[in-house]
Amino acid sequence: MKALVYEAPNRPVVKDVGRPSIGENDVLVRTRTVGICHSDFDLLSGNYILPVAFPVTPGHEWTGEVAEVGSAVSGFSAGDRVVGECSVADDEHFGFTVSGAAADYFRVPAAWLHHLPESLDDTMGALVEPFTVAYAATAGIDASDDVVIFGAGPIGLCSIASSVGRGGRVIMVEPNADRRTIATDLGAAATIDPTAVDLEDTIAELTDGRMASTVIEASGNPGAMAATLQVAGYGAHLTNVGINVGDTATARLGLIVEKALHIRGQVGSVGVWPAAIRFLGRIDADLSALVTQRFPLSEAVDALHAAEDRSNNIKIHIVAD
Repeated sequence: MKALVYEAPNRPVVKDVGRPSIGENDVLVRTRTVGICHSDFDLLSGNYILPVAFPVTPGHEWTGEVAEVGSAVSGFSAGDRVVGECSVADDEHFGFTVSGAAADYFRVPAAWLHHLPESLDDTMGALVEPFTVAYAATAGIDASDDVVIFGAGPIGLCSIASSVGRGGRVIMVEPNADRRTIATDLGAAATIDPTAVDLEDTIAELTDGRMASTVIEASGNPGAMAATLQVAGYGAHLTNVGINVGDTATARLGLIVEKALHIRGQVGSVGVWPAAIRFLGRIDADLSALVTQRFPLSEAVDALHAAEDRSNNIKIHIVAD
């Protein structure tokens, strides 16, 4: 079978490998669709948050079909459409420390799997993982909330769908016009180009002076991370989910106390998958516009190159040959 293999740092190849065998508690899955994430490039560079060993196959955003189940597995049968969690233990990350889904077939413990509802196609299935992160980041939002989201990348756009599904009113802050259009299509009540207007004044106008009751920072941009404090209203809840390693920005830190802000960081989505899948299957949200290009597995290296072009692509999917 074929697999995308990171043979060494910055050396990805598509090659023929042996089909994996499974243990009694494992499931063999036939890949249908795999998403490429920014963290796949951290893995490729050798700078992942956990120690990794090469060679390794990436792929932690995926949907697939059960091909075979281990002798002790119950609840799954050949032909079932499934998705699976990636951050399952402190030292086990599927698609990182454990080889992932960017292959014709892959092995995964049954305990990490979830059934995919019929209401979600393969494209939506491969977006479940980023959606679960957004679902966790938007916890607690209701129809009383003015939600300001920074960054219309995959997590930011999924956060719109989750916030709107919970009843929140969303204001998206994003400089890219095409991404602002997608934000509107997903239900954002307003979008703002932060390079064209005074951000604080605009959000004050849109919220009748209240400012945001909830702020989600999904861009990882240092300036945006600092600006979250300024657009937040009194007692607001701020969730930082955008990844940034080592950058700095000047911020008005006194606003944390002055506004009695609640600030947290959201890493991964452990513990929310069953609820997030039910939620996504029930709300009227089509996330397929996030997928800007698709490549067959045989062209997975080209898919990686395309995914590096973040000015023109939001999400790249690798599909079964």
